[in-house]
Amino acid sequence: MTGSSGSIGWPALAMFGCFVLLTLAITRWAARRTRTAADFYAAGGGITGFQNGLAIAGDFMSAASFLGISAQIFADGYDGLIYSIGFLVGWPIVLFLMAERLRNLGRFTFADVASFRFAQTPVRTLAALSTLLVVLFYLIAQMVGAGQLIRLLFGLPYPYAVAIVGVMMTLYVLFGGMLATTWVQIVKAVLLLGAASFMAAAVLWQFGSPEALFARAVQAKTAAAAAKGATPAAALAAGRAIMGPGGFIKDPVSALSLGLALMFGTAGLPHILMRFFTVPDARAARTSVLWATGWIGYFYLLTFVIGFGAIVLVGTDPRYLDAAGALRGGGNMAAVHLAHAIGGDLFLGFVSAVAFATILAVVAGLTLSGASAVSHDLYASVFRRGRADQTAELRVSRVTVVVLALVAIALGILFEKQNVAFMVSLAFAMAASANFPVLLLSLLWRGCTTRGVVAGGAVGLALALGLTILSPAIWVTVLGHAAAIFPYGSPALFSMPAAFATIWLVSLADRSGRAALDRAGYLAQRVRSETGIGAAGASGH
Repeated sequence: MTGSSGSIGWPALAMFGCFVLLTLAITRWAARRTRTAADFYAAGGGITGFQNGLAIAGDFMSAASFLGISAQIFADGYDGLIYSIGFLVGWPIVLFLMAERLRNLGRFTFADVASFRFAQTPVRTLAALSTLLVVLFYLIAQMVGAGQLIRLLFGLPYPYAVAIVGVMMTLYVLFGGMLATTWVQIVKAVLLLGAASFMAAAVLWQFGSPEALFARAVQAKTAAAAAKGATPAAALAAGRAIMGPGGFIKDPVSALSLGLALMFGTAGLPHILMRFFTVPDARAARTSVLWATGWIGYFYLLTFVIGFGAIVLVGTDPRYLDAAGALRGGGNMAAVHLAHAIGGDLFLGFVSAVAFATILAVVAGLTLSGASAVSHDLYASVFRRGRADQTAELRVSRVTVVVLALVAIALGILFEKQNVAFMVSLAFAMAASANFPVLLLSLLWRGCTTRGVVAGGAVGLALALGLTILSPAIWVTVLGHAAAIFPYGSPALFSMPAAFATIWLVSLADRSGRAALDRAGYLAQRVRSETGIGAAGASGH
C-alpha cells in the first residue's frame, strides 16, 4: 500500500502533476483575456448557461462534499445525509426567488443587488463584512481538506501542505480572475463527477445491490464494536445505528438548526451568488441553476454509496488504519482510501488529483469573492464613492487576494482537527443569518429600508458569529473550555429569525427621509429585476 504511508506511485504522481499543469495552462490562457474589471470579476458576462451550471456545481461540490460528507457517512452512516439533503434543497430557492433577479440587478457582487435602492455606504459595508466572514469560514474547511490530502499523499508536514494550496489558489485568481476560476471549476466538476460515478458503480458492482452493501456495512460496524469490547447486544445496536438518525445529531433543535443553515445558506453564499453575473442574461442564469441542481443532486446520491462502501472496504482493512484503529491521514480521507481499495495506485492518483482540483476550484472562487468585496464594495463604492478607476480597483483586488491567502493558510493550520463538513455548516449558518434575509426582503418587500437592512443583517451576523464561537466546535474543541455556553452545533434556528424580525420591525418604525426614498425606489427595482431593462450585458472580446 502506498497512498496511506505518505507516498504514491509514479503513475499516480504523474496524473497529479498533469492536473496542476492543466490548471496553470488555463490560468495563462485566461490571463491574456482578463483586461477589465468586468473580465476579472465576472468573466465579461460571456459564460453560457450550461458552462455556468457546471462551474456552479464545481464551486459547490467542495472538499466538504467529497471528503467531509463521505467521511461523515463513514463515521455515522445515515446521519451524514443531513448534509447532502440540506445542501441540495436550497437550490429551488435560488432558482425561483433569486437567480433571475440577481442577474438583472447586479453587476459584480451580491452587494450590488442588496444596495440597489438603499444607501450605498452602510449596506455595502455590511455586505462586505458578511462576505469576508463567510468566505473565511468556508476557506478553513477547504484548507484543512487540502492539507490532509497532500500530507497523506506526499508525506509533507501539514503546515507546508496548506501553504502549497495557498500559493496555488493565489496564482489562479491573481492572474486569471473569474475566467480562469470558471474553467478550473468546469474541469474539476467533470473530473469529480466521473470519479465519483466510477467509485459508486464499482462499489455497487462488488456487492450486487444497495441492500447488500448496507447489510455488509452493518456487519462491519457490529464487528468493530465487538472488537472494542462491547457486549453482543451493544455491538449489534451500534451496527444497526448507522441505518437510522441520531448518531451524529442527537437532539431535534440541532437537527432543525443545521437543516435551516444548509438550506437557506445556499441562497446567501457570496461566491455562489457571484456566479450569476458571469452569464449574459437572466435566462442563462435560470439555465445555470437547473443544470447545477441536476449535477449536484446526482453527486450527493453518489456520496452516500461511497460512504457506505468505505465502511466495508476501508474500515475493515488494516492497511488504511493506524495503530489506534483510526483512518490514516485523518478522518476526512475515507473517500481517498476507498479509491485505492477499488483501483489501486493509479485510481488513487486520479481521485487524489480530483480532490485537489475540488479544493483549488472552490478556494479560487472564495478568494475571488472576498477580493471583490474589498475592492468593489469597500474600496470603489464606499471609500471612493464610485469614482475609482479600474486599474486602481483591480490593484486593490489583487493585493486582497494575497492577504486572503495568508489568512487562509493561518486559519487552515489552526483548525487542522475539525471535520471539514461541519466547518462549512458554520459558513452556511452565517450566510443564512445575514445575507439571505437581507437579499430576500430587499428584493420582495416594498417596505424594506436601509436602516432595517443594516440592523437586521448586523443582528443576524453578530448572533451567528457569536453563537458559533460559543458552540462546542470552537468554545470546547478549539479554545479548550470544559463546556459550551451555546449547546447547539448551528445557530441558524435562532440567528436567522432574529435577522428577519429585526429587518421587519426597524423598517416598519423607520420614518426618515431616507426610508421614503427606499420605498419609492422599489417599483424601479422590481421592473428591472423582472424584465432586465437596464441590466449590465456581456462585454465583447
